[in-house]
Amino acid sequence: MGIKEDMKEMATRARTASRKLAHLDSGSKNRALQATARALLAEAERIRAENEKDLAAARSAGISGAMLDRLTLSDQAIKAMADGLNEIVALPDPVGEVTKMWLRPNGLRVGRMRIPLGVIGIIYESRPNVTIDAAALCLKSGNAVILRGGSEAINSNRVLGEIMTECARAENVPDYAVQVVPTTDRAAVDALLEQEEYIDVIIPRGGEELIRKVVEKSRIPVLKHYKGVCHVFVDADANPKKAREICLNAKAQRPGVCNAMETMLVHAAIAQDFLALIAPAFAKLGVELRGCPASREIVPGMKAATEEDWYAEYLDKILAVRVVENVDEAIAHIQKYGSDHTEAVVTENYSVAGKFIREVNSSSVMVNASTRFSDGFQYGLGAEIGISTTRLHAYGPMGLEELTTTKFIVYGDGQIRE
Repeated sequence: MGIKEDMKEMATRARTASRKLAHLDSGSKNRALQATARALLAEAERIRAENEKDLAAARSAGISGAMLDRLTLSDQAIKAMADGLNEIVALPDPVGEVTKMWLRPNGLRVGRMRIPLGVIGIIYESRPNVTIDAAALCLKSGNAVILRGGSEAINSNRVLGEIMTECARAENVPDYAVQVVPTTDRAAVDALLEQEEYIDVIIPRGGEELIRKVVEKSRIPVLKHYKGVCHVFVDADANPKKAREICLNAKAQRPGVCNAMETMLVHAAIAQDFLALIAPAFAKLGVELRGCPASREIVPGMKAATEEDWYAEYLDKILAVRVVENVDEAIAHIQKYGSDHTEAVVTENYSVAGKFIREVNSSSVMVNASTRFSDGFQYGLGAEIGISTTRLHAYGPMGLEELTTTKFIVYGDGQIRE
């Protein structure tokens, strides 16, 4: 068979599996996830060996350090995947939950019940941990999933998919509930995006170029975020020590991820002292600063920021810096240049914090915390299948509930409509 036929077969098998998985009991799903968590730890050596094949190829291809970081499955990363599985096990099963019920004047009781979306296609780059996180969330929420990772992680994704499939089958999870696309041929993605008869939603995870290509070609609804241009606004009433630690963490703890800070906004009233405090710390961490004229007057040698820098998702040790007059100017900057991902304000002023929370409508808005917390695992979702900035039907990190929809249920006692 050709690639188109292969993808159609995968999609039809997933649809069949989804009908059975939608009604699988919580115990079976949880036991499958627990078994997978144990197997990841027990087979860490096997996983690392396959991952090393991908890393060797990536190094030969000259892939950047940030991308290598995303690709690496260290012992710590494998343990994190296992921990994420166990957190998902501990969460309530959303399937079958009645979210509300109300009584109509004619005696009908009307309610809404959570049901799975059906079949989900995940298209992603670099991070092989997505294979486990996404598959686990889909399984627990009763959805079949087709996973198409990047060619740079093909060996890692295959072995992780094999381990999860083996563990799931032992707990009566239907065959083909979790499938990893076995080919690196890009034609597979195009073919997958044509399976609107069998796949209910596509979730791309990766760079802006990948996501835009998926949106342009897909016949299936897409939940997406193009990029993470995240901001931290350091207010005049910020605690300097707290602000310093938050900003350093938001930018430098892991710069190659979508919830890393890309622009730091500093209130003019404290800019002189705060930039003098934090600029040497950024320099020590190897972070290049690109600033507005006011910030460059304070920090000698800072590069000039261009208009493109305010829109940039660097995913690297580069930070745009702008001095603003007040919280209104900070909010206006975010509204113009932001990507609806994650924004934070550092302040001890309750009114400023409240205004920032109310008027900034990104998918995550934080007070006195690093943008790096914008993450399903950190939010207590167990893991995340992605971050949506589209607002329909989910917004922000997507966990179990965001992988369900609701149907109406109606209880009557012989009522007929006149």
